This record gives sequence, structure tokens and C-alpha cells, in this order.
Amino acid sequence: MLLPGKAGKIPPSIRYFDTAFAAPDGIARLRELILTLAMQGKLVEQDPKDPPASELLKEIEAEKKRLVKEGKIKKPKPLPPIKPEEMPYDLPPGWEWVRLGDICSYIQRGKGPKYVDVSTHQVISQKCVRWHGLDLGPARYIDPASLMKYESIRFLRVGDLLWNSTGTGTIGRACLVPQELEDTEIVADSHVTVIRPIEVSSVFFWRWIQSPTVQNEIEGSASGTTNQIELNTSTVIKHLMPLPPLPEQHRIVARIDQLMARCDALEKLRRQREEKRLAVHAAAIRQLLHAPEGSTWDFIGQHFRELYTVKENVAELRKAILQLAVMGRLVPQDPNDPPASELLKEIEAEKKRLVKEGKIKKTKPLPPIKPEEVPYDLPPRWEWVRLGEICSYIQRGKGPKYVDVSTHRVISQKCVRWYGLDLEPARYIDPASLAKYEPIRFLRVGDLLWNSTGTGTIGRACLVPQELKDTEIVADSHVTVIRPIEVSSVFLWRWIQSPTVQNEIEGSASGTTNQIELNTSTAINHLMPLPSLSEQQRIVARIDQLMVLCDTLEYQIDAATDKQTELLNAVMAQV
Repeated sequence: MLLPGKAGKIPPSIRYFDTAFAAPDGIARLRELILTLAMQGKLVEQDPKDPPASELLKEIEAEKKRLVKEGKIKKPKPLPPIKPEEMPYDLPPGWEWVRLGDICSYIQRGKGPKYVDVSTHQVISQKCVRWHGLDLGPARYIDPASLMKYESIRFLRVGDLLWNSTGTGTIGRACLVPQELEDTEIVADSHVTVIRPIEVSSVFFWRWIQSPTVQNEIEGSASGTTNQIELNTSTVIKHLMPLPPLPEQHRIVARIDQLMARCDALEKLRRQREEKRLAVHAAAIRQLLHAPEGSTWDFIGQHFRELYTVKENVAELRKAILQLAVMGRLVPQDPNDPPASELLKEIEAEKKRLVKEGKIKKTKPLPPIKPEEVPYDLPPRWEWVRLGEICSYIQRGKGPKYVDVSTHRVISQKCVRWYGLDLEPARYIDPASLAKYEPIRFLRVGDLLWNSTGTGTIGRACLVPQELKDTEIVADSHVTVIRPIEVSSVFLWRWIQSPTVQNEIEGSASGTTNQIELNTSTAINHLMPLPSLSEQQRIVARIDQLMVLCDTLEYQIDAATDKQTELLNAVMAQV
């Protein structure tokens, strides 16, 4: 049971929350439910011996009058009566709807102080107000001399509630002034509202602010621009709050603390379980990449359902598939295949023919491959080659003359996606400028486009699809065009996707952190493992097959997540 125990009338649906525990936001939703039930008077039983909240309101009013008489607070203006249509839900007998101003001696935003680099006094800003408590780390210092201008009521007291009143992402966050700050002169700045309740549990107050009803209302009641929304003091003073008897407030707080501790334990358990699942899979993948006998496949197969219930493991499986493919360990070698050395001879012959016909320029010889450059051993009959050896063309595109609209487009790095070429972001080139382009620069079906600039985009690659056959389309200077000879373009694309290549790209790229670049010379000299053409085709087919399996696993994870969320929603709807 997720919420067991005898304290309070827990709706029967809560006992099924362990079923919905696996939902991605299940525990967060459970926390919201606990607070919602608490503020509706459904988390603990009402005790008929408790004096009703109406009696508590009389005590609060009497205390207010005493403070006014002694000059400690100013006489507040009467607040408007609460209309029935303002009440969001019905309360249990003995509870009352109140406005915050009715139960507090002080509700006021702090004020902008005179800051100094260092002093003995600090100022609380919205950065200091965290749900887990007050964080003095971001607090700035105030000029001690300026404290003389502060009324005594503005100095924070233990139990004061600090409520962030400005800032997207920070507005609505609240915490209490802790006991450690007793007898310290500390103030809040103008972005934080200070709330000082009378005869009301400050912790109950804080839990009420955390409840979904209040947090959902904050954005609606906040005013200002999208850059700086504000929760006005007048809005806070008039805000409605459910008020139970004081003894019940204490019982509610104790019960919330108990249940939140159980939520903490569940989150820790889930986190440990997920970390273990990820660690076991990572160890299995590492072993798989270093165990040619394939014994780890058996382990993965035995624990398949358990390991592949999280997308992170599926993503790692995809990487492992690609890495095994380019290491020659994804499909068995066929002794009938000609060795890659024969394929290299064919490529060299084709290159000479293209040079002789004037279709490509003769290239400079590339340096021989040194043993220390080779990242791993290849199967017999495979060869390590430099990319320039197996291509007729490797060149970055060039900066075009753009126009608003034309019949010809330019491929930029935004167009190059792993799933394929996206022409939506493509800009247009002046057709007249195309006369300056050599024929070799126009893209051909099967060309590989490799992003060569930009953090987050560098290294991404795709192929020119069949649909662009017979179109005059070019690449800009941020994309490298690679045109292989007698090598499967899809195999080349899968090789670029492999972890070895992707991990090397950042290291081999040059430039500033804002605009790193993969130079053409680096691409030309890049090492690539080359099997026979027939094995390339078998590898590509096997990769495609396994990637479909990964797609299926991700679909099943999404379906399971949707089902868990649907169950969670059904349970929540019963409350």
C-alpha cells in the first residue's frame, strides 16, 4: 500500500496507487493528491472535540486588536465578505473559508535595499526562497546604515512565510524563516512577500501554498508582462484559504510529513532501480563490444524484457548495434566474398577513369595509415582506409547569393537531419549565380551530406534522396558533400552514426566553442573500416532490421507509459 495507516479517511482509490507507481509522473501526482486531500479536509479525521475554526477566528481577531492597541501593527482595512461563488469546494464541518488578511498580522512585499559588497546583514531575494527551505547562498548584503530606515515590523521572524511574488519559474515558490535565524536582522527584497500568520500553523500555511489549487491559481491571478509577472500584495491579502481548527492543522501537517517521507522513499527506490537497470545494461554492452564470442548476447536475451523498459537502454542498444556493425561483428563474414583489397583496386581504377575523362581532379596521395591510428582490430579481409581513398568528391559547399524566392534551393546544416533531408529550412539561391557553380558541386542521389559546423549540429549526416534526382540543388559552406565510389552510401551513413565516429568529431573539430568546424582535410583523412561491398549490403540490411526492433521497443515503452498514466488518471478521477 502506498498510503497505508489508520490516521484519516483515505479514499479507497488511494490503495491502488502502487499499481500506478510506474507512471512517469506518478509520485509527483501522488504528492499533489496528498496536498489536495489535506486542504479539502479528507486526509485526517475530524475530531468533534476540536473547537471549530470560527472560535479560532475570534482568537485571531482579539490578538489583532491587541497588537493594534499596542502600536505593533496598523489597523487593517475591512476585507470584502466571501461570496459563495468564490469558494472552490465545500469544506468539512468546523472549517471556514477565510481571506489571508483575516488571519495575518502582516502581509507585505519587501523593499529594494541599498546593497554593498560585504556586510553583517543579508537580504532575501526570490533566488533564496526554495521549496526545500531558505537558501542564503544567493543572498546579497545590505548597507547596515540603511537598516535604520526599516520599520521593526519588516525584519523577518522565525515562522514568517516567504512567498515569491515575481518571475516566471520562481513566482509562487515559498518557504519558512527557520529557527536558526532567530535574533538576526534580516530583511526581504521587493520580489518576496512576507506573510506573518496569527494563531495558525506556519507549516500548514506553507503546505497550503504548495497545494495544486493555489499553485494553479497563481498564474491566473498574477499580473504584468510575460518577462516579469507579479503577484500583487492586494491579491495575496484577499486570497481565499481553507481554515481548519488549530489541532487539526497540526494533525494534517504530521500526516503530510509522514506521507511525503514515503513519497521520498518511493522516489529513492525508483531512482535506485533505474540506476541499476542502466548500469547492468551498460556493463552488458561494454562486455558485448569486447567479447567476440558473443556470450553477452545470451545475457541480454535472458533479461531482455527487464533491460528494455527504459528508452535510455534502447538508445544505448542502437549505438551498440552500429558499433558492432563497423567492427565487423554484426553479421558473419562470408569466405566467398572478395576481400576489401579487391574493392579498393576497383575504386582506384574508377578514380583514374574519372580523372582521365576530366570529371574529377587528380588528388594528392594520402598518408599511409599508421598502426597507432587504428582504433580497433578488423576481421580478416576488411581494410582500414582514409575516406578520401574511396570517394570521388569530398568538399564543403560554398556561400551562395540568396534571394527571397527562386526555383533552386540551398542545403544548410538545419536541413541535414539524422532521419533524412528536411527541405523546409532551406533558403533560395539566385538562379543566375548557379552559372558560377562547377557541375561537380550539384548534389546527386546517394551523396552523403555531413554537417561540418555548429555545436549541436556538427557531425549530423543524411543522404540525398531519390526524389531530388535531376534537380539543381547545392549545399552551403556549413555542409560537407561526400560522394563515394563503389561503396554503399547507406553503409557510409551508418558508419558516420557509429559511436567511434561521433565521439571523435568533437575532438577533431576546430574553432571557437561558438562555431566549431570539421575541416575538409580532416574528413578526407578520416579512417574508415571497409568490408567487401556484399558484406556492406548485408550489414546495412541487418542494421535496418535491428533498428526496427529498437523502434518497436520504444513504441512498447511509450504504450506502457501511456497505459500507466491512463490508470493513474482513472484512479485520480475517483478522488
